Amino acid sequence: MSRPLYERPVIARHQTGAMNKFSRAASMQPQTHVDGVPVDTLVEAYGSPLFVFSEKTLVARYRELRDAFARRFAKVRVTWSYKTNYLDAICRVFHREGAWAEVVSEFEWEKARHNGVPGERIHLNGPLKTEATLRRVLPEGTLVHIDNFDELALLERLADELNLTPKVALRVNLAVESIPAWGRFGFNLENGQAITAANRIVAGKRLELIGLHCHLGTFILDPASYREQATKLAHLANELRRAHGLVLSFLDIGGGFASHSKLKAQYLPGDQATPSFDRYAAACAEGLAALEYPAGKEPTIVLESGRALVDDAGTLISTVLANKRLADGQRGLVVDAGVNILFTSFWYDHDVVPAQPFGGIAEPTVMYGPLCMNIDVVRDSVMFPPMRTGDRVVFRHVGAYNVTQWMQFITYRPAVLMIGADGRHGIIRKREELETLLASEEVPAWL
Repeated sequence: MSRPLYERPVIARHQTGAMNKFSRAASMQPQTHVDGVPVDTLVEAYGSPLFVFSEKTLVARYRELRDAFARRFAKVRVTWSYKTNYLDAICRVFHREGAWAEVVSEFEWEKARHNGVPGERIHLNGPLKTEATLRRVLPEGTLVHIDNFDELALLERLADELNLTPKVALRVNLAVESIPAWGRFGFNLENGQAITAANRIVAGKRLELIGLHCHLGTFILDPASYREQATKLAHLANELRRAHGLVLSFLDIGGGFASHSKLKAQYLPGDQATPSFDRYAAACAEGLAALEYPAGKEPTIVLESGRALVDDAGTLISTVLANKRLADGQRGLVVDAGVNILFTSFWYDHDVVPAQPFGGIAEPTVMYGPLCMNIDVVRDSVMFPPMRTGDRVVFRHVGAYNVTQWMQFITYRPAVLMIGADGRHGIIRKREELETLLASEEVPAWL
């Protein structure tokens, strides 16, 4: 008869102060499966650490966003934000559902074309548009969102040289009460830059202005911000119609919708703080009610959502390497996934749970990655049960930005796989190995 494992007793210090309505430790349940597939099965097949994406969740989030806006607007276009996660398998799920592509570089444009997206179904955004890039994309009908006056002048010159009248949009930045302004991108509305640029385009007749675009920011939790943004865009569109008879084809409200992750400065957990797509859509509809367009001429509403579509579909499985007792009394847990692959841990408190049944008393725990750097903290202090070496932990809502902002540092980057809607699973990005890195290196002849 085997004895039960010894569990070390823990004395938790009593803390006074403001009450926490969530109690000292939230109820935690292990996650032993991902979309019905055992975590242990996945690790045995593909190794640890391991990113896992759920096709079922990708599709569900996309349809929820599309339907929320389609209930309020006759014409809706979802454009998938490539910078958020440009793995082919992820992009193709969204394109299969009908998404266009929103890209911010020639590399991402090439990725979208590689994935079968026609040039005229791509929105090229951001400040990185070289002359060479524009010469390449304009003949294919790509919609260019103009960021500044230098870019505007360049586009006019290229339009003459290429004998084209490119379709363009004007990126606008504006102030709303509840969030800091993103003044770096586009033409400011309040100081008159936006209307000046629009007038310049209309008067020049080299470019065809067909849309306005405003991206408020990122991880915006207050839907009222979009109401204010949409109202101001509608007023600008009205002004252009009155001045020039210009009826725009689309209004792009950008992205920035929150996922169910939790920002470090955020009090409520993500499942309680994150607004539904329906609330965002309702706020936009209230703002765009100010639009004075004739019936049948309503513009297409364009969305550039990224994080809110893919974040919840991504999971990172990691393995416990060691336990430590820190100088301040907290437990330190060392896992095999570091900030080099979980880059968003710098600004998120990621939801993390054990991947197997557990016992013992939860206590404050800091989770470190395997890197030889003091900043390698993948989760700040969290109430967590005792873990043994070899146990697994699951980080949830990690699908956005990690596989585009990660870096090869000290360890190889892990495999990424997808679980299909029918339960099948397969690699969508191979684990790195030495040959992966050596393939890009060269050694000078004298060495």
